[in-house]
Amino acid sequence: MIVLGLILLVVGYLIGIPILTTIGVILLVVGAVLALLGAVGRPIGGRGHYY
Repeated sequence: MIVLGLILLVVGYLIGIPILTTIGVILLVVGAVLALLGAVGRPIGGRGHYY
């Protein structure tokens, strides 16, 4: 999810489509939060890892 967010962020910035940039930032933040919660061992939706 972090990689997809980065890709959408870069593509949206280079092409100039603001909705892709916005979606990229949202996915990047959500992916980072899920990775952080998974790293500290907190289960997310009953799972220790979201992937």
